[in-house]
Amino acid sequence: MSLLEGRVAIVTGAGRGIGREEAIALAREGAKVVVNDLGGGWQGTGSDSRPADEVVEEIRNFGGQAVANFDNVADEQGASNLIRQAIDTYGDLHILINNAGILRDGMVFSADVAEWRRVVDVHVVGHFLTTREATAYFRNQSKAGAQARRAIVNTTSESGLFGNAGQSNYDVAKMGIVGLTVAAAKETAKYGVTVNAIAPRARTRLTTSTFEGTARASEFADAAVEFDAMDPANIAPFAVFLTTDHAADITGQTFIVYGGIVAHVRLPHVSDMIVNDGRWTMEELASRRDELFKKVGPSAYEGPRGYAKLPAQ
Repeated sequence: MSLLEGRVAIVTGAGRGIGREEAIALAREGAKVVVNDLGGGWQGTGSDSRPADEVVEEIRNFGGQAVANFDNVADEQGASNLIRQAIDTYGDLHILINNAGILRDGMVFSADVAEWRRVVDVHVVGHFLTTREATAYFRNQSKAGAQARRAIVNTTSESGLFGNAGQSNYDVAKMGIVGLTVAAAKETAKYGVTVNAIAPRARTRLTTSTFEGTARASEFADAAVEFDAMDPANIAPFAVFLTTDHAADITGQTFIVYGGIVAHVRLPHVSDMIVNDGRWTMEELASRRDELFKKVGPSAYEGPRGYAKLPAQ
């Protein structure tokens, strides 16, 4: 029997890239999948039903069950429609993978305010609205005695975790998703819900456009190798794993997933500390400031470009 037989899943931003692979992987494990995608460009403009329809067709071709949804998850009614479609179509909801996102890059000193806000809206508000609708349903089901494994997987980014020049809006949004993940995990644990986040490193429209023309462009180029570490399909197994019974005790966590690597991210925690008997003076702080960085060394995951420094493959 497949790991997700009889369960109902939603994947947002599932028409292409990572979301597409997650939707297909869920279906292969037996889940009935609602494939959500507005079908817009990577900057969030326009709409197109074909990407979601094509994923649905692919799932149906191998015997899976899927339907398309074209709602805008950053819109309150759109998020509500999406959750309702899953329940009305398949009779329940067990899994939500939030993946939809856009980019509108710009340096902080020259960024357009409206475009800056738009990125935060799509990522943070888009994650929040679907999570709000799904967890309200999960809570009601739990209170009614319908016990079931429920899971939410959010999509953050190493840019959010470590920062990336020219992406202050995206970084704020992606770190905000980590905060949402932790809060939602604590608020819904009593109802049998797990909430985790993945920071994927893979070749997508967003990553190739971000690093085009930079020293890192080659990392995201098409690879003619036996194992393509940047293939978006590499992200799907761990995303699906987090929705299975094997991960029923994992919640409120963030993971970096890249190629064949899964790295657990330690969320903000106290590292080094200095203590004084009373209020600090400037001279005392100046003389002891290096004590705040004793534990930062070559074993730290943060790399010189602000991205997680993972083991060489």
